[in-house]
Amino acid sequence: MPTSTLTKVKISPIDAPLGAIVTDLDASQAIAPEVILQLKEALRDRHILIFKDQKLSDKELLNFSLYFGALFVPSDETPVLASKPGETPVVIPISNVDGGYTGTGELTFHSDHKWTPTPSSGSLLYALEIPSQGGNTYWLNTNLAYEALDETTKERIADLQLITYNPFLRDRNAPRSLYRLDKNIPLISPVFPHPLVRTHPESGKKHLYLDAATEVEVVGLEPEEGSKLIEQLRQHLNQPKFYYQHKWSVGDIVYWDNQATLHYRQAFDPNERRVLKRVSLAGSRPF
Repeated sequence: MPTSTLTKVKISPIDAPLGAIVTDLDASQAIAPEVILQLKEALRDRHILIFKDQKLSDKELLNFSLYFGALFVPSDETPVLASKPGETPVVIPISNVDGGYTGTGELTFHSDHKWTPTPSSGSLLYALEIPSQGGNTYWLNTNLAYEALDETTKERIADLQLITYNPFLRDRNAPRSLYRLDKNIPLISPVFPHPLVRTHPESGKKHLYLDAATEVEVVGLEPEEGSKLIEQLRQHLNQPKFYYQHKWSVGDIVYWDNQATLHYRQAFDPNERRVLKRVSLAGSRPF
């Protein structure tokens, strides 16, 4: 059991479109309410928090995560990474060793669980082993991306709903469609339209709620029109001025707001080990 309660912490915004580094914090210890509130406010404003030099067991990582919310639990009808019928691990190994998930390849910009009725609000990812090069993670500020759109586009997309199709119900080796062009293909899972422009539940800011490469469909638009719009928005998102690149160190925890960011992972050498642990937190219905 923790023997002391942390009552002070330092939060330093980084010189990037999002992010802050948290120091003077031991995540294995009990943390005072005022510090938890300070961290939550910083996450709202900076979208990702980087905790350095941590050394945690799975139980300690989970206990720390639960200061910020309840666990994300998907239904059997909407599987996510690592989930099996009736079971989703609480702490998920994001690694290329036995029992781990996501392999060694590039992971395109995305936010987690967008195809579920209540996508997760955020995740905490903790680094245990890091390759000598590659495997960096980028986070993208989707509020900045939205604000940088021209007014005509903002008006056009203001009330549109987007369906994101579940990639975990597809053959991972089959060619992937970026847009559902053929509406006659039978659905293999429930679908949950969410706003293409999402309002953040704490800040009230507008965010462009769109992944880089997941199969999607815009409700009410003909396939050709919808596909063209989504391609335009995806090209807009793919700009360095919106993102921060994190080079991992052992002991890092990054806590990101899944409602305000996308994240991307570089590929890395499959002969090297990369071992991280992830906890995802419950979210609300997007609006």
